Amino acid sequence: MALMTLRSTTSFLSPVDPNSKLLHKPGADDAPPSCASVPAPSHAATPSRRLRLVRAAATMAPAPASMDHREAAELLHAGGAGPDHGRARGGVPVYVMLPLDTVGPGGQLSRQRAVAASLMALRGAGVEGVMVDVWWGVVEREGPGRYDWEAYAELVRMVERAGLRLQAVMSFHQCGGNVGDTCNIPLPPWVLEEMSNNPDIVYTDRSGRRNPEYISLGCDTLPVLKGRTPIQVYADYMRSFRDRFQDYLGNVIAEIQVGMGPCGELRYPSYPEANGTWRFPGIGEFQCYDKYMRASLEAAAVAAGHKEWGVGGPHDAGEYKQMPEDTGFFRHDGTWSTEYGQFFLEWYSGMLLEHGDRVLAAAEAVFGGTGATLSAKVAGIHWHYGTRSHAAELTAGYYNTRHRDGYAPIARMLAKRGAVLNFTCMEMRDEQQPGHASCSPEQLVRQVKAAAAAAGVELAGENALERYDEAAFSQVVSTARGAGLAAFTYLRMNKALFDGDNWREFVSFVRAMADGGARPALPRCDTGHSDLYVGFLDAAKERKAPEAEGAAAAVV
Repeated sequence: MALMTLRSTTSFLSPVDPNSKLLHKPGADDAPPSCASVPAPSHAATPSRRLRLVRAAATMAPAPASMDHREAAELLHAGGAGPDHGRARGGVPVYVMLPLDTVGPGGQLSRQRAVAASLMALRGAGVEGVMVDVWWGVVEREGPGRYDWEAYAELVRMVERAGLRLQAVMSFHQCGGNVGDTCNIPLPPWVLEEMSNNPDIVYTDRSGRRNPEYISLGCDTLPVLKGRTPIQVYADYMRSFRDRFQDYLGNVIAEIQVGMGPCGELRYPSYPEANGTWRFPGIGEFQCYDKYMRASLEAAAVAAGHKEWGVGGPHDAGEYKQMPEDTGFFRHDGTWSTEYGQFFLEWYSGMLLEHGDRVLAAAEAVFGGTGATLSAKVAGIHWHYGTRSHAAELTAGYYNTRHRDGYAPIARMLAKRGAVLNFTCMEMRDEQQPGHASCSPEQLVRQVKAAAAAAGVELAGENALERYDEAAFSQVVSTARGAGLAAFTYLRMNKALFDGDNWREFVSFVRAMADGGARPALPRCDTGHSDLYVGFLDAAKERKAPEAEGAAAAVV
């Protein structure tokens, strides 16, 4: 499978006190400093408001000694305030996803000095903001209705001081077991206890394998969580978040992305990587065998006048790692195209749509009027897209085939709730994919773009794989320009992003997104092979590249 993660960073150009700890020579507990220049303006495009502010900040005299780094950051932040703060005119604002464990399992904010320095670097490069997972398993870990927001409150304040905005993901799924998962954050202990007592509240495949990533949508409206339904639990969680951060919603907290499945995506967990269950480009498996999903299927079959169709899911749909032509259901003229296949796929995808609508309705009721934008993430399942059945999409819950548009209903549902459609695959090209997998990420993105436009819903994007090369960035810029993206979120901030060549490509990419497509290159002397990573690199505490040390001194 081609699940993906990318990174992001920027230059450290904010005017700060020369005596600030952010500019001190790092000691044993400090993150190394970072500096990278923003590319010279293109004569073909007018600089965006954010870029003009950054350049102005770079030419300002050093802040007086009486001004601390917080005041300096707030001075720059205030300069860009307003309803469209930072949005590039005619361009696409870029956000950067923070590490998955920015707030760890115990509710602690990790690597605070490094995060603070990295945020300032991102701000200097013209990045609009950052995205963070707000883990259900962390916040409500102590018991039902007991919320711990303190680490996230500190992070929000840090983001505000850096002059950035925040996309907050209501992450009702576990972290661990999927591509890119670098830590383990399970669901709250009291929820795991309920799972132990009633295993049918989680998704189940045909062989009886249970998946603890996310609560089965089959029990959305049943009081299976200590007397509350999952939808009530999600609504209570979001309401507590709103109450705690009401002063930041609509300004610092620009967007609430509502998690609705594994990896925060609106889909079934049809391709889990944990324990080698699935491997790219396998077709995956249907997740409809817990007792609640089976009861719904039985009722739907009776209503359709075919009670026999409700016994279980398709018997000929194969296994996780198989290819479409190896199965009776997904092959060229397989069961998927029969009357039974159409019935089952309409029910299976319809259940997912109803789940998405229920969760988003709860989110709309909570966050309506706050000024924060709602969004939902749809997975970019591009393998087997070139086949008639689109098997991998079908098992994930997207009823998209050669003859049926499975993304139009999703887009209409999101439009109904006023939510942005966030989609992946933006950096991928068809020619780069393995031939045997029948991939077509470019065609898939075009289809989703058309569905969003027809439904009148805004489209945002993410990249899939960790890529730092010019070709990948150019593809994102081209896709963004053609799709008219509302925003782009770059996955994920880490060590590699801040390495010299990667950083130079990234800063050039941010500028290109702001300026509508032109990609002026950063001068090579700007970050030439320096170790500019400002955080998350323990080795840099003992070893510092002389080029990076010189760059930091130049800023001072």
